[in-house]
Amino acid sequence: VDDVTLDIAVGDVLALVGPSGCGKSTLLRTIAGLVEPAQGRVVWQGRDITSVPTHQRGIGLMFQDHALFTHRSVADNIGFGLKMAGVAAGARDARVEELLVLVGLESFGPRSVEGLSGGEAQRVALARALAPEPELLLLDEPLASLDRGRRIELNVELARLLRELEQTAVYVTHDQDEAFSLADVVGVMHQGELLRLGEPAQVWRDPQLSLIH
Repeated sequence: VDDVTLDIAVGDVLALVGPSGCGKSTLLRTIAGLVEPAQGRVVWQGRDITSVPTHQRGIGLMFQDHALFTHRSVADNIGFGLKMAGVAAGARDARVEELLVLVGLESFGPRSVEGLSGGEAQRVALARALAPEPELLLLDEPLASLDRGRRIELNVELARLLRELEQTAVYVTHDQDEAFSLADVVGVMHQGELLRLGEPAQVWRDPQLSLIH
């Protein structure tokens, strides 16, 4: 990633698009604290969090591979972060039930995650990421492992949820349809550079691909 400056307004969804290897996932992981920048800073709501550990940044993470605990139930997966944060059992259970309803998996709490479909597993992963009510949600190709039909369905559902929750989010994808359907702001990346940043309609009209060299 080369000298990228990126701003996101609270409550907005910013989508980063570009081919594999262009730096969009590296940028996301830098924001999350999983990659240490060689230079520059990560500032969130006026606070420099460049050296703050990932679990103290108030950030939720959702990745393509789900990263669910196969030996735990759906409810235990969703509530895991809350348990680690010391949230009381009653409050934790109530939050898990709230999230199960939110993602359309009301009766799935006791189930093993091993028998879930790809779409169901993604819903569990999303609920887990949202459980601690993160100030910022980072999503790295969250739908890439699903077939086209399921991807379109969940993309619509995800867009609805993010807007309903007014959740600030950065969404990384190589799928332009996904990006333009759910984002308030779209960034186009190529070879580590941010070529374009703007509202979806503006970027669609002029992605500035002529800058690619």
